[in-house]
Amino acid sequence: MSARGSGAAAVEVDVAIVGGGLVGASLVAALGASGLKVALIEGVAADAARQPSFDDRTTALGNGSRRIFESLGLWDAIGPSSAPIRHIHVSDAGRYGFARLDAQALELDAFGFVVTNRVLGGALRTRLAALPALESRMPARCTAVTVHEDCVELHTDPGGLPLRARLAVAADGAGSQLRAAAGLAASEEDYGQVAVVAHVLASQPAEGTAYERFTPQGPFALLPMVGGAWGVVWTLAPADAQRVLALSDAQYLAALQQDFGWRAGRFLRVGARSAYPLKLVRAAQVTGQRVALVGNAAQGLHPVAGQGFNLGLRDAATLAELLIASRGDGTAVADPGAPALLADYAARRASDRDGMVRFTDGLVKLFGDQRPGVPWMRDLGLLMFDLSPTAKRALSRLSWGFGERPPRLAQGSSRVVGP
Repeated sequence: MSARGSGAAAVEVDVAIVGGGLVGASLVAALGASGLKVALIEGVAADAARQPSFDDRTTALGNGSRRIFESLGLWDAIGPSSAPIRHIHVSDAGRYGFARLDAQALELDAFGFVVTNRVLGGALRTRLAALPALESRMPARCTAVTVHEDCVELHTDPGGLPLRARLAVAADGAGSQLRAAAGLAASEEDYGQVAVVAHVLASQPAEGTAYERFTPQGPFALLPMVGGAWGVVWTLAPADAQRVLALSDAQYLAALQQDFGWRAGRFLRVGARSAYPLKLVRAAQVTGQRVALVGNAAQGLHPVAGQGFNLGLRDAATLAELLIASRGDGTAVADPGAPALLADYAARRASDRDGMVRFTDGLVKLFGDQRPGVPWMRDLGLLMFDLSPTAKRALSRLSWGFGERPPRLAQGSSRVVGP
């Protein structure tokens, strides 16, 4: 780290967020009325027709995430386009193991809500456009990042004067440039799987039921969507994923029918298909000198159980809470990049991120293990789980995370102040 360099002119901000995808934009929204000077650097223009993070992939929002968006005043824009998950059917493909969960039996309205990233992105984009004090650099990319003792200096193209931020937040994904510039190491494990994602219509409309079927190649999810459509996340070996992507629509529907079966009726129509390689990426630390990591820059998870965005959103909500609380009554001079604040953020996120990484990684590896005897024990475990209301109630709390202290936004507080 270096002391601040030359005294050349720069735009001074409290917080600079690198990456305006779903998690980065959510953090901006949470800080919108904080009084902090915030800058956002994002490579896609605010009015671009296609922001890669705001595409047609589906996200399953847990109840904690719904509460966060309610606290931010965004649920009214998201809720009408979200489909509740009221029933979950989990099975071990080709075997006898299965488990069923019913929200009403657990006194829940829903386990979560399925919504497209495009809807989430549209709600966030509208909110960001209403923040006149936001230093928005969209589209722009970082060309140089230098971490000083009292700030992080970021040069952008285009962008004019450099930014000097007392705290820089990496929300720029699993290959984070800012994380690398801060010297924060990350491990990467390739699952050897590719998720082929699509929306399909079937003769039996989705009515609140989500299916998670584990196959030797990886998990296969069918998620309910608004309007009765289904969101498909079909995990395959890379070569098989390429083969499926190359099929005609009719061939794809036939292959989907063969692999999934008839629980959703006959598959009738499919939209555009896309593919995403699956890896576990995890930063060894989520903070450095005047740098904090959120979302996939901190941890990129396998999509099994749909917890990646929910975990990243809790990162953003927790960091926002601490930044706003540090300002006290709004008149005190506070340092958003202070070591104590960053240490508090890392401590509050540790159990949640560690627990969720172990949970999702463990599921993938458990259901991919075909050694003699393991599938039999696995199926027995599923059947025992299906008979245990206590175990089901414990799993239903997954959407709130593994942290002992949920962020205040997840508790329904629109005033994220105080410790």
